[in-house]
Amino acid sequence: MSPIKISWKSLWSKPLSSALNMMLIAFGTGILTILLLASNQISQKLDNNSKDIDLVVGAKGSPLQLILSSIYYIDFPTGNIPLKAAKELSRSPFVKRAVPLALGDNYNGTRIVGTDSNFVALYHLKLTQGKFWNSDFEATIGAGVAESQQLKVGDTFYGAHGLSSSSDVHKSHPYKVTGVLESQGNVTDNLILTNIASVWKMHDDHEEDNKKHDDHEHDGEEDHKELTSLLIQYRSPMSVAIFPRMVNETTNMQAASPAQESTRLFSLIGVGVETLQWFAVLIMLIAAISVFVNLYNSLKERKYDLAIMRTLGASRGKLFLIVIIEGIILTLIGTIIGLALGHFALQFIGHYQESNQARLSGMIFLKEEIYLFVAGLAIGIFAAIIPAIQAYRSNISKILSKN
Repeated sequence: MSPIKISWKSLWSKPLSSALNMMLIAFGTGILTILLLASNQISQKLDNNSKDIDLVVGAKGSPLQLILSSIYYIDFPTGNIPLKAAKELSRSPFVKRAVPLALGDNYNGTRIVGTDSNFVALYHLKLTQGKFWNSDFEATIGAGVAESQQLKVGDTFYGAHGLSSSSDVHKSHPYKVTGVLESQGNVTDNLILTNIASVWKMHDDHEEDNKKHDDHEHDGEEDHKELTSLLIQYRSPMSVAIFPRMVNETTNMQAASPAQESTRLFSLIGVGVETLQWFAVLIMLIAAISVFVNLYNSLKERKYDLAIMRTLGASRGKLFLIVIIEGIILTLIGTIIGLALGHFALQFIGHYQESNQARLSGMIFLKEEIYLFVAGLAIGIFAAIIPAIQAYRSNISKILSKN
């Protein structure tokens, strides 16, 4: 009989003990898999969504909140900024491109973003169907929106006030889908894009439904218009040192750096991730000790059987190999189960996440996972090495004389 078959039969002579060891390894590997996949996806999302944006200008408040709301669309804006002031900033010699954003509405939780052609250029957007928005209340939707909301070119829908609620629906004007974007693998997949005038008109009508406006309010109307924020691209490296300070010190707006705030956000997340990583490593260490104890006790109980194998011609090396294989089988099966559990758990978590922008997937496989696989094998070998050496050094005559 081959060493592998002998090892397999030996393990399953004590199924409860073997299963417990496998589940300990699986649990530790599963946690490490979730952390690896989640941290990798979060890092990628942070980089992909902000890679061409040098600065975000918005209302005073939390810089991180401004970044989250204007780049990742997973928080509420800090407020609005005057259109007139935003236009002045856009004409600054330090600015290469300024992308205006007007937020405030959603469709079934998907954010409706009022912007212009600069947004298309910033994210290098392409169409799979139809055309980009051109007139008021025309909308171009992301690939993810088309799939999740079952929308296509020519369909109409009503926006709702707020960034997540669907209770206060604007029924005065329906949006018409004119185009569907090619999937970009970033936030634009889950956005509805329209022109800024549509957002203004929608809210003007909304206010008129609830308040009586005087006719003279329309005089100098643009002076009272507001934007949510501006996405800025610098004209030259010199702008980095001058422009943010100028905005923060000479205007009623604030400038926030996506690079700095994203790093700060990831460092905050990293504290929790690092704690969980140590917890998972501790579980793996306990699993290694458990495998060692299991093999050590099993070896003591099987001394006579191993001695008989020696008398039948089995070499010392074969006995050593049998015990090593037992440790490898235990950790190999546990590692494979853990990897599968990690992917399944993350897919389950992602399915119930409210925000599409921050949604995680368990269907992504990373080359770094091979290290978890190798670590599992290493644990099996190290846990089995001492019992294997004892099996190698066993004295046949003493063992048989005691029986």
